[in-house]
Amino acid sequence: MTGKTFSREITSPIDLVQDAQSPARNHLAHTTIALTNQQVSDLQNICETITAPLETALASRDWWPLTMHWALAGEVPTRAAAICRPTSTEQVSHVLSYCNEKRIPVTAAGGRSGVCGASIPLYGGVILDTTAMQGVVALDDESLTVEVLPGTFGPDLEAHIQSLGFTVGHYPQSFDIATVGGWVACRGAGQYSTRYGKIEDMVVALEVVLADGKIIKTGGSPRGASGPDLNQIFIGSEGTLGVVTRVWLKCHPLATLERRAAFGFATFEDGLDACRRIMRRGATPAVLRLYDAPESQRGQGGDGVVCALLVLDEGDVASVTASMNIVEEECLATIGCIPRDIETVERWMHHRNDTSALQALTKKGFVVDTMEIAAPWSTLPAIFNATREAMLKVPHARSSTCHLSHSYIDGACLYFTFAANPPADEVEKTYVALWDAGTRAVLANGGNLSHHHGVGMNRSRFVQEALGSAFGVLVAMKNSLDPQGILNPGKMGLPLPDYLEAAQWP
Repeated sequence: MTGKTFSREITSPIDLVQDAQSPARNHLAHTTIALTNQQVSDLQNICETITAPLETALASRDWWPLTMHWALAGEVPTRAAAICRPTSTEQVSHVLSYCNEKRIPVTAAGGRSGVCGASIPLYGGVILDTTAMQGVVALDDESLTVEVLPGTFGPDLEAHIQSLGFTVGHYPQSFDIATVGGWVACRGAGQYSTRYGKIEDMVVALEVVLADGKIIKTGGSPRGASGPDLNQIFIGSEGTLGVVTRVWLKCHPLATLERRAAFGFATFEDGLDACRRIMRRGATPAVLRLYDAPESQRGQGGDGVVCALLVLDEGDVASVTASMNIVEEECLATIGCIPRDIETVERWMHHRNDTSALQALTKKGFVVDTMEIAAPWSTLPAIFNATREAMLKVPHARSSTCHLSHSYIDGACLYFTFAANPPADEVEKTYVALWDAGTRAVLANGGNLSHHHGVGMNRSRFVQEALGSAFGVLVAMKNSLDPQGILNPGKMGLPLPDYLEAAQWP
């Protein structure tokens, strides 16, 4: 089946205080790479290239909570010197080849919906905006794969292929404002992941442009044994190893049945154990979300005591029926578990992508963020308790709550939401302290650094510790694929090239 092109613009996270007379300032003080007039002209000969200060400021931020606070003060982390907007893989290749020769940093960006600062041009240079590369190229309805361009936004992809009877099934919270290329680069996970998989499970093949402009394709078959899976090198690399310019994804026939259920548990630990048993028996409900008592009260109409489990499954009648039967059996086998009104699932469906509260609290000076991690079932109870306790000990902390959002047979993702109300001059200090406290507690109790939000600027300082002795392998790949260090420098905890000075953050 032939494809379809789209046109959708980026949604800004929060108003940036600036005007033509006073454009946004750089919050970070380190030196960034500017462009000469000749370099700008050369890039303009390759593709659309914009240097206007107002536009480069808007393009130099994402949904990282700190950038929202800085925006209210008329600041961006740093400002790119130019925005390049290629319309083809060949133009991406030419931009990268040129920038590699001139040692100009390049930060690829799509919808800029990330919450860790991954698409911030920390060292200026060029933002490579992929959103002019939108569209579904082709859909193979026999092999169930769809070929899509990286700047395609989630709603456009799903609307088109659903009209043909198929779905990818990838619904991250940022679905409305995120692109396919961003999903791949940041190793995203959708809310229906237990049924359809995470993005690394969905990718069949990638077209990638390397730092020197070389165009490669990885993958393409259902499985291969000719060495490592090269797709996985670039999935989650956040634009530090190459720029994704085309993606082949698995898709599925549209569901013929949807079922919902909700349960209440006396403790979060009881709910965790029920979810573990459900996965152990092979059930794969699309949604299996367990909320602690405070989050249940805040979002699911709870009483502040009961922990709510929301379940939704869709797909073939037989598979959905089998999964939901297992869910019901294991939940009701838990002492004290009670069925709840399935309207709570409907309420979650309506509000699951709403970010208005984050924006409103930010404008009031609150520090609010989420920290998602993954760990084996055996360590989740300890992480649940230790992480919340550690965050609440931070000065000015107001709350730390948790829910389970993605499950596996060997473990699950816990998703912590924290808030603090510090004085205006301690916002950044408090934010860093909360992240340090929470991350230390997670790592000390056997969890990982990130489940699906990625690293960006926010978690860079923890990567070497989290990867341990394997960190050297990541560095070696970076040095091999990007020896000039032009691709998204300052991210993933990777060493900087000698022509860039260390950014003083945090």
